[in-house]
Amino acid sequence: MVDLTTERPQNKPMGHLMAPLIIGRQFIQKVKTLAHSSCKAHKNLSRTLLPALLPNFALKFTASLKLYLPVFQSAAALCVGVGSFSDPGDLPGLAHFLEHMVFMGSEKYPSENGFDAFLKKHGGSDNASTDCERTVFQFDVQRKNFKEALDRWAQFFICPLMIRDAIDREVEAVDSEYQLAKPSDSHRKEMLFGSLAKPGHPMGKFYWGNAQTLKQEPKKKKINVYKRLRAFWKKYYSAHYMTLAVQSKEKLDTLEEWVKEIFSKVPHNGLPKPDFSDLLDPFDTPAFCKLYRVVPVGKVHALNITWALPPQEKHYRVKPLHYISWLIGHEGEGSILSLLRKKCWALALFGGNSETGFDQNTTYSIFSISITLTDEGFQNFYQVKKARIFVDLCRIYEEIQRIEANEFQYQEQIDPIEYVEDICENMQLFPKEDFLTGDQLMFEYNPEVITAALSLLTPEKANLMLLSPEHEGQCPLREKWFGTQYSVEDIKAEWMEKWTGDLELSSDLHLPAENKFIATDFTLKPSDCPDTEFPVRIAESSQGSLWYKKDNKFKIPKAYIRFHLISPVIQQSAKNVVLFDLLVNILSHNLAEPAYEAEVAQLEYKLLAGEHGLVIKVKGFNHKLPLLFHLIIDHLADFSASLDVFSMFKEQLKKTYFNILIKPEKLSKDVRLLILERSRWSMVDKYQALSAGLKVEELMEFSRSFRAELFAEGLVQGNFSSAESAQFLQYVTEKLKFSKLTAEVPVMFRVVELPTKHHMCKVKSLNKGDANSEVTVYYQVTALVKLKECEDTHLGEEVDRNWSEVVTQQYVFDRLNREVDALKLMTRAQLISWFQEHRGQNCRKLSVHVVGFGVEENDEERGGNTHGGDEKGDSTGGSTYGEVSQLNFVPVSPKMADATAIMDIPGFTEGLPLFPYHKILE
Repeated sequence: MVDLTTERPQNKPMGHLMAPLIIGRQFIQKVKTLAHSSCKAHKNLSRTLLPALLPNFALKFTASLKLYLPVFQSAAALCVGVGSFSDPGDLPGLAHFLEHMVFMGSEKYPSENGFDAFLKKHGGSDNASTDCERTVFQFDVQRKNFKEALDRWAQFFICPLMIRDAIDREVEAVDSEYQLAKPSDSHRKEMLFGSLAKPGHPMGKFYWGNAQTLKQEPKKKKINVYKRLRAFWKKYYSAHYMTLAVQSKEKLDTLEEWVKEIFSKVPHNGLPKPDFSDLLDPFDTPAFCKLYRVVPVGKVHALNITWALPPQEKHYRVKPLHYISWLIGHEGEGSILSLLRKKCWALALFGGNSETGFDQNTTYSIFSISITLTDEGFQNFYQVKKARIFVDLCRIYEEIQRIEANEFQYQEQIDPIEYVEDICENMQLFPKEDFLTGDQLMFEYNPEVITAALSLLTPEKANLMLLSPEHEGQCPLREKWFGTQYSVEDIKAEWMEKWTGDLELSSDLHLPAENKFIATDFTLKPSDCPDTEFPVRIAESSQGSLWYKKDNKFKIPKAYIRFHLISPVIQQSAKNVVLFDLLVNILSHNLAEPAYEAEVAQLEYKLLAGEHGLVIKVKGFNHKLPLLFHLIIDHLADFSASLDVFSMFKEQLKKTYFNILIKPEKLSKDVRLLILERSRWSMVDKYQALSAGLKVEELMEFSRSFRAELFAEGLVQGNFSSAESAQFLQYVTEKLKFSKLTAEVPVMFRVVELPTKHHMCKVKSLNKGDANSEVTVYYQVTALVKLKECEDTHLGEEVDRNWSEVVTQQYVFDRLNREVDALKLMTRAQLISWFQEHRGQNCRKLSVHVVGFGVEENDEERGGNTHGGDEKGDSTGGSTYGEVSQLNFVPVSPKMADATAIMDIPGFTEGLPLFPYHKILE
């Protein structure tokens, strides 16, 4: 499905992959078991975590042992208690840059890219990120290579080389991340918001860093960046700032010995940790509590209402902002969003605090409400802010508390690399008894703490940021680093009077009723048929079939239900594809209120507009899961759309198509698939069909034709019996009352066989303000299996793999085993022969280039909103909202003389042979 909501905030710079973490130098004392009642209460997690404090090295260490799962991956993460707040004023982005540079070899392992090469060889990965006050590093690797990987990784915190010759290359890497981030509206809003802080406060710093701040300006000022990097590392990468978490199947005593042996040499300088807690109220400034009109990159109307509060992290046991955000962000009947949706003013509302360093640190905490507006909502945005509700009920708090405790107790396994990352950060924030639970559970209801936070969320203390393409040409100011066009004005007195006056609360606003979707039965059900390793088909007819597998491996009271409703009408025209997108989005809109309580109760659902059918995914505690599934099928059977709702989603879908087309990576994929797949409708085709005009009557007729003839194929896995599972298919067929397919509907497009030559398709980016280019090289080859000899870490991973077999109608559920067996039989000579065969003159090669805008491409410098510059910028340049209804082909460079240009896709693909549909039968 094409999602019509705006993008959620992304608050961390991308980093090398994530940020550097800290560990401390100290001789490790005897590991102590966490003796904490909440851990004992949640013993079903089957995890044991033992932290150790290193008195002499001040390292906090946590080891994690999985007791029930044969995971082959091991992982470690280290958090350094320093981040971008500590950047020196004359070298913005230095902390982020150091995160890159520490990976450039070590004295013990001097190869510049040796660690990455080691991980790739042994099935691992690494990541790092830099936040405001923390930097985190993590990696995973196959268990048999964990100790060596741990030793190689630890050297980056003991004796990194930070090779001088690598500086220019890594500056380019940092600059590339910055350039990729510039077209992101969430990053642009963040930088603009930070610029409102008091002069000299670290919130106003440029955390990303780029070639200008790390290379060009230092060169002019004769700053030795290498020496400053070394000094920064020596001062801040000290053991007593660091926390470390490791996870593997070794015995805990073994892990402890490894950590003692490997990390005891991490330097400890004894300097006090950076402390910014005295820099409170960073937004107590005349620049705050204003209305900022912003020109976004994407076509979206959005209102962001933000309050800057005192730091709330100390209240983690109450989590007042989480409680308030739950109430404000509620989407069920009687909610703020429900009221705004009825007026056709809003599509989505998010409220709260992301708990990243930007939203919550030692100087302040953000509380924000972000509303995605319709065109009509944009015109009435000042009335949107009038909708408010005040509650302070213990019943609601206890309900949230119960839901989150259930989810914690029965949570599924997550990837080790993600788990250790969470834990090492928690070790920086919470006392040891709450390392596991501090960021997840609501421990105690405290009305005084909640009321204190609520009392600060008043209209006169709010800052407003209104994003809209309608502001283009009206915003004379530019944010320094991302070039965001904006204007600033006082909030009109009459609006403030309405907001601060004695508002009569709307009768449409009320508290949610008691949640009927909260599970209370967590019994594991006995099998009612023989257990199988792979799904088996338990029901089949001319109208559908159902695959089933009882979970007896992970043993949790949860289940997954998935259905693919295959239809012959979707791919008949680009217009039908658009109508299908509209149907799925409006169906989701119709479900938003009645299904929201299920989402709150940790039951999840997704409706996806597949290429050949509607995909329904439902998961969560099995006790109440049938209620949610029936609700979805009922709403599909009774689908309806008012003219107002249809118009709202038609307008939003056009913006969504536009926002997809202006992203180089999305456009590149669309062009590649348009060349390779016969009968595919491109995003440009869909945009043209939508622009030609559609009527609500056409949507209703399409919905009837869609439901008239279907084939329903499903998969049920988890804590359901086979008899219970069969009832889901029965409910679908009886409720929707569809006829069987008159002809088989293929569930995959047929792929053209490329000629044996290098072909290249170059198109111009459809975003005139984006300098980024995208290159994709595709080789059409015979199959080479992937190596993944690793157990599933959770039930969802197993379900995903099985579902891919069902939805493609391949049904090779043991594909992974077959691939691994095939790889074991393959010789080195066979692999080299295969590689040579597919890279020579007779290879079938396709390159797709999306060319960005810039002087390098002989494009004129524009006044668009993605160029950096002074705070006052020229807003009279051409619009960055270019035409996206057609592709602009670019000739192939003379330097690529061996490549044949594709300037007409239909002309190129017409007459090419097609690969047949295939199924592996044995």
